[in-house]
Amino acid sequence: MVLERVLIVDPVDGEFTGDVEVSDGIISHIRKRECTPKRILMPGFVDPHIHGVMGADTMNCDFEKMEEFLYSQGVTTFLATTVSTSLEKMKEILEKAKDYIFKNPKTSLFGVHIEGPYIAKEKKGAHSERYIRPPSKEELKKIDFPAKMLTFAPEIRGSEILLELLRRGITLSAGHSNATFEEFMKFYREGVKRITHFPNALRILHHREIGITGAGLLLDDVKVELICDGVHLSKEMVKLVYRIKGASGIILITDSISAAGLKEGTTTLGDLVVKVKEGVPRLEDGTLAGSTLFFSNAVKNFQRFTGASLKELAIVSSYNSCLELGLADRGRIKEGMKADLVLLDEDLNVVMTVKNGGTVFSA
Repeated sequence: MVLERVLIVDPVDGEFTGDVEVSDGIISHIRKRECTPKRILMPGFVDPHIHGVMGADTMNCDFEKMEEFLYSQGVTTFLATTVSTSLEKMKEILEKAKDYIFKNPKTSLFGVHIEGPYIAKEKKGAHSERYIRPPSKEELKKIDFPAKMLTFAPEIRGSEILLELLRRGITLSAGHSNATFEEFMKFYREGVKRITHFPNALRILHHREIGITGAGLLLDDVKVELICDGVHLSKEMVKLVYRIKGASGIILITDSISAAGLKEGTTTLGDLVVKVKEGVPRLEDGTLAGSTLFFSNAVKNFQRFTGASLKELAIVSSYNSCLELGLADRGRIKEGMKADLVLLDEDLNVVMTVKNGGTVFSA
């Protein structure tokens, strides 16, 4: 496969025109040359926080359906994300995800993001309170491959035992939390440098106690997830975070649920009833319940809200997540890297998605 006359956008080397040759699943040759590009070529998008889409749901282990649709959004790597649930259900999801990955070695499903149940009840959002609980050493023994990330509240009882997961290569992300600044800092000093769907479901910033939200803004090496749907965050908030953190501190996610892409109506998230009206999913009490955001729209919205460059878009949509998840073989357009790529038109619409050097979506 040769992608000719494209505007190549690499998160490190920036933008340049030329041709990209792909063979045996990797980028085998890049020819820089002056030309009028026909399309924009970026590293394949990574969504580390997605519950479901188009009727498919992580809680039902609909990994194949999720993967198939996400290719149309340029997503070549994702973490299927849970909501707070029982240990038995968590084990079932991890086991089925492991089987799926082993049977499909070229899959875009990299693993599972366990969101909850070790979160703060007062910041539970759309998580069922019946499952929220402190962690235990016995439960931690059951959290293994393909768990790649876990969202937790630093301030809850027993949370320090979760640091064992860091030593096992599982990324810890603080979220659904009422943590003070110092409560977060205790974990930051141990290597927790990520915050889930910032600043949703977090302690509100206050001038005498900046809390976990203030920590996310203040600490340069803390990366924050953003849901750029114009609902979870206003465009002004997105721009503010971008101004403070820069592209290097931001990770785009969808946090989408199974209702994304479907008609409005009633659905479920875990065991909670969700109503979707005007594209916004909420619990019966009005609490936001994930999103109906598609990843390609998240990229467009971020660019529209902030004026970010294409290089910065590659950073927030792919590169940062790859660094965080230890995916050294992707997230760049560079010779020798895995050929996980997305081809876009000038309006950032997905034209083609390439996974492991093969075309998996074409408009």
